[in-house]
Formats: sequence, C-alpha cells, structure tokens
Amino acid sequence: MFAYVDPLIKKELLAQKKLFCIDASGRPCSPTHSPDAPFLSMVGPIPLPIMVGRTEKLFQWYAWVQHTDLARIESVVDEVRARGPKEIYALLSDFMAVNSALIYGDFANAAAPLVRVHSNCLTGDVFGSMRCDCGPQFRAALKEIVRAKAGAMIYMAGHEGRGIGLWAKAITYILQDAGHDTYQANERLGLPADSRNFTDAARVISYFRGPGARVRLLGNNPLKRHALESEGIIVTEQRPLVVGVTRHNSRYLRAKKRHGHVIAAGALCVPRR
Repeated sequence: MFAYVDPLIKKELLAQKKLFCIDASGRPCSPTHSPDAPFLSMVGPIPLPIMVGRTEKLFQWYAWVQHTDLARIESVVDEVRARGPKEIYALLSDFMAVNSALIYGDFANAAAPLVRVHSNCLTGDVFGSMRCDCGPQFRAALKEIVRAKAGAMIYMAGHEGRGIGLWAKAITYILQDAGHDTYQANERLGLPADSRNFTDAARVISYFRGPGARVRLLGNNPLKRHALESEGIIVTEQRPLVVGVTRHNSRYLRAKKRHGHVIAAGALCVPRR
C-alpha cells in the first residue's frame, strides 16, 4: 500500500493522472484546494487481462479508498517514516478497505451498460466454496458484461459476510451448521443481518457515467438497487443472477429469498446429477 502514499510516487501518479479524486456527488475534484472536498481517492486505469470462460478479455482496473482513510494513513506513515522502522509499515495495511472497479468496453458512453456490485467473499470467490453462490455470480457477471460489450464489475472489498468480516463469518458458518440460517447467525452474534453500504459504489458509477446515469443491474439484492437510485443513478433493469445452486447452498439462498432477494421459486431447484 505504501507505493501510492509515498510522496514521490504520489507526485508521479498525479502527474500521470493515474491518481485522482471524486467528491461526494461522484464528480472529479482536485485532491487539494478544492471547494468540493475529496471523498474517494482512486488509482487507475490499469490494464488487466482476465480469462472469462476460455477467452482472454481486457478489463481496465481501478482501485479506490475513502479519502479520509487514506489521509489518516498518510499522516501515520509520515510519522513512521520519520521516526519508526519500516517493519511497522505492514501493520498499517489493515486500516483501509481497498475496493475495485473492473471496466469493460466503452462503459462511459454505452446506453445502459451492465453493472455488477459484488461484495467480496473469500470462501466463494477464491476458495470456490459451494456454501454460497458468490463465486459463480462473479464469474457469470463477467461473462454477461463481456457479452454485452460494455459494463463494470464494482468489487466491494470490505463487505465480507454482509459486512461482518471474515472472522465473524467463520463463526456464523458454525452457527449455520447448528441450524440457524445466514441472517439468524449474524443476529445471534449481536451483529446486523446486513451492515453493507453501497453508496461508494454509486459514487464510482456516477464518476464514470456522469449524473443521472442509466445502468442495468446484475444481481438479486434490492438493497443494491435502492442504494444506486438513492444517489441519482437510473436503474432501467435489475436482472436476477441465480447461478451455482447446489445442495450445499439451497437453504442459504432460500433465506435470501425470504429477506427480499429477487429469486424465482423455480430457480432454487437443485440440479439432479
């Protein structure tokens, strides 16, 4: 993380226009001396070839953090750089959730491009766990975006376990195995059933698309649609994304449906082998 908070590297990124700021309305703004205070700091674009199915496709990767988090870290880093050993630097990397946007095609000018706002899920996205549908949703969304020739994957890194974090998520899995559903398990720990906030995703979409942007949303969660529309984005369609249904996650998906997710009843039938 220190590559882009080092003063010399930061100056170089600003000169290359690879580091920039977005205000609370999703508009570009100056990182300093701006009447509109920066809300998000973003780096990119970074060419990122990704295998979608069996075909290599080129996305443009952007990573962003909340500007206040970055400013706080920069202040601490300056002090550590002046007074402390470099071994301390690694301890600071846990203080920021670094989110991402994968942009494909002419996202800025497409009529109503596909957008997937995806909450990170280590067990599903990386391990390939079948206890949830996150990994299949991520891969299916990339395929849909490529098929549509333009779109964006907004990847929210701080949303593990609907916002409770990986440690608590591991404990909720144990509670689920004892009979609780995914929402009850969160509440049993005294945590919100869903503590995620999608406002930053809306700001980033507004930055790339402009105010009053029209998009088609890939996903089943009505809260994501509400979050985008609350920030002035026009969602012309919410396209359900029900994939990866297995005997391991059908109970989990039925709980989501009871909590308002847009899932057709027939979509939860476990395929016979």
